[in-house]
Amino acid sequence: MTQSIKVVLRNPLDKNDLVDYTIVPNDTILAQDWVEALKALLVRGNLVEKNFCFMGFPHTARNLSYLCKELNDAVYKINLFNRKGIWPTPYVIEEYFTPDTVRFGDEYPIGWNESNLGLSIKHSVMNTLHNHFERLQGTVWGLSDYYKLADYETKYAIRQLNNICHEMENLCLSQRKQATTPQFIRPSQITTFLQAQRYDLKEEHRQGFATNGYDRVFGGVYMHWTQIGKTLFEVYRDEHAPELTDTVCESITELQYYSGEFDVEWGRDTVYGGKDCHWHTQELDGFYEWLAKNNRDRTDPTLSLGYLPLGQIDLDGSFGNNYPENVWAILKDHLDIYRIEVGDVGQTYDSCWSDSDYKQLQINMMKPGYDYSSRR
Repeated sequence: MTQSIKVVLRNPLDKNDLVDYTIVPNDTILAQDWVEALKALLVRGNLVEKNFCFMGFPHTARNLSYLCKELNDAVYKINLFNRKGIWPTPYVIEEYFTPDTVRFGDEYPIGWNESNLGLSIKHSVMNTLHNHFERLQGTVWGLSDYYKLADYETKYAIRQLNNICHEMENLCLSQRKQATTPQFIRPSQITTFLQAQRYDLKEEHRQGFATNGYDRVFGGVYMHWTQIGKTLFEVYRDEHAPELTDTVCESITELQYYSGEFDVEWGRDTVYGGKDCHWHTQELDGFYEWLAKNNRDRTDPTLSLGYLPLGQIDLDGSFGNNYPENVWAILKDHLDIYRIEVGDVGQTYDSCWSDSDYKQLQINMMKPGYDYSSRR
């Protein structure tokens, strides 16, 4: 029987305040391989990435003002390095980020649709930010010269562009939902590790795409997407269902790897055909129709259509109930991973993003990977 996983959470502003929950893995080859990969990360002592971890919680100490400050610090470091003249062509980021520049304020009408702009993220600003990251970082298969030639602090800053961009998007979306449609708040936990080893995804692993699709359930645990690049669903949704030309396809990547990393769905069930998920069903119907028009078989597991399920949190045993609102009330003050255990293997992550030396600690841990990327 596959071993269960215990995750201990801590209040980042009161480190003596702890709660924990238990993950019960699925009885699948993928779940078994994932648990072994997670145990290897714990044994090696890879640090948990805490800058980009808890998403979609409307109440968090990592508020929009804090995230803008962190983002501006990263931009400042990148622009300072640019002045050294090491990069083959100059690269300057001219944007300065504040809560007002990244989203519309509550002085605008607030409603359920995009025509009511109040509390909405400014998509053009986020797209520009993510384009900066993509140009400076490159891809898993082809890192950019900017990234290869950057020093440690600048490599870290480049990475922060991506992390903070997505954290901002999720924070703004969750706060807008709280004001308009609180039943659709979708908190999640993105559990990644610095320098996590990746393994080739096996054919039997991919069967989870066919059996699960895009379903996500409250307390469900799913394989983390371990590579850069857009999925077919992201292209359909973000680029308004374009024709799949060769140029468009160049930006699409099917999942090639797995690791010991994982995501937790803390939002309500979102399943195809579900009673309260008409919007989800309608969107997927349009997506599947678009795939067919572009000669893509939605049942082909190599297309990586959906999420790979790994297990389920024992909600009753961990929190004493399985109601999302009650669990969120517990989680909101404990958005820091303190310890992870698998059987007799465990690792404590005492550092926290609220610590003054946290950034430097991360940089020090990532130096071997930075050195490797500079030689590629």
